[in-house]
Amino acid sequence: MATDTDVASPDRTSADTHRRGRHPIAGPVSTLILLFARAVTAVRANWSPAGPPARQHVYFANHSSHGDFILIWTVLPPRERRRTRPVAGAEYWLKSRLTRFIGRDVFNAVLIERQQETRSEDPVARMAGTLDEGASLILFPEGTRNQTEDPLLPFKSGLYHLSRLRPDVELVPVWISNLNRVMPKGEFVPIPLICTVTFGEPLRVHADEPKQDFLDRARAALLSLSPHTDTAA
Repeated sequence: MATDTDVASPDRTSADTHRRGRHPIAGPVSTLILLFARAVTAVRANWSPAGPPARQHVYFANHSSHGDFILIWTVLPPRERRRTRPVAGAEYWLKSRLTRFIGRDVFNAVLIERQQETRSEDPVARMAGTLDEGASLILFPEGTRNQTEDPLLPFKSGLYHLSRLRPDVELVPVWISNLNRVMPKGEFVPIPLICTVTFGEPLRVHADEPKQDFLDRARAALLSLSPHTDTAA
């Protein structure tokens, strides 16, 4: 598996610097997590007609589990996987030594302070700076895990503001199917079940496009990938 995760690349991004300075067991742990995710979910990728990504992207996905970004990360080609960083809530991933190790060292997550009253840094500026370093991002525009019967929660505005700051970076909708059934809320033992990760056509914000129009369009693009809903949902 070392050849799958650690192939040398000429690209120099923040991920390269991170790998040189991270905990020595972070690499083996990331490989174990990848193998475990594949074994439990038999995850497969459904690519858009354009095929796997060949350039930097922002992937935006539905969110029902803390493992969502792991499935996306697992199916990405090795070169893209190495430079792709999940955007995640600092309050969760910094709450213990174990989660801090997994979030920071293993996945090199961009940890965002979600509470506006207490945060010390603008999350959108942080994400834009990470893109400037050459990374791709995985983010969840619902802002929190969806524990409702609705297929998607309303989108927060971060995706719009990020796309306005970096309009040349394409946004790729990604629908994750079945992971919430693999690890239901409150359960500690995963249930083996086939999961799919479906990638849609890239989109960008239009010049002078109103925020709500863009968020509605992005949400419809994501919903269109779900096998259980339609764009009218």
